[in-house]
Amino acid sequence: MRKLLLTCIFPIFLFGCENAHLPKPKGYNRIDLPEQNYQELDGDYAYTFEYSAHSKVEPDSFNLQEKNWINLNYSDFNAKVHLTYKKIRGKSEFRSLSEDAFKLTAQHQIKAYGIEESILRTPNGYTGVVAELKGEVPTQFQFFVTDSTEHFLRGALYFQTAMKNDSLSPLIEYIKIDLANLMNSVEFKD
Repeated sequence: MRKLLLTCIFPIFLFGCENAHLPKPKGYNRIDLPEQNYQELDGDYAYTFEYSAHSKVEPDSFNLQEKNWINLNYSDFNAKVHLTYKKIRGKSEFRSLSEDAFKLTAQHQIKAYGIEESILRTPNGYTGVVAELKGEVPTQFQFFVTDSTEHFLRGALYFQTAMKNDSLSPLIEYIKIDLANLMNSVEFKD
């Protein structure tokens, strides 16, 4: 009788409780973003603006001869904002600089599934153009601010990571707020 009982119960224990082990979906890193604080750009540049206290101003190592080319390094986020400045010498140069800015944005159309461009007027009376790129592109946010006669400042946000842009979305939105403040506080020097 005991053998019969074990023969009947043992298969129930063996096959009765089936635990299907499924892989867990990939999780996303928790990103704690600091409160946004700004400071005035200090230095001998052709412009001034307020930039994030959570970034560090560095010379642009790509072109050290251009003293007005700088990077805002967000080392905690593995991101940089590349800022380039050009002095405008006539209408044709303004046209050339603005066309180059649009061309640099358009180069990302291969990977971008959307580019939204906006034109704005800053509190200091300058014209700004913002391009927000959607998709797996190297730069998600580009802009330029100009007075159309003498000064042209262009910026582009880059992340130095292999993470997908949807994972970077909170950081992108955070830095976009910083860059909107930068654009609205730009003042060109004579």
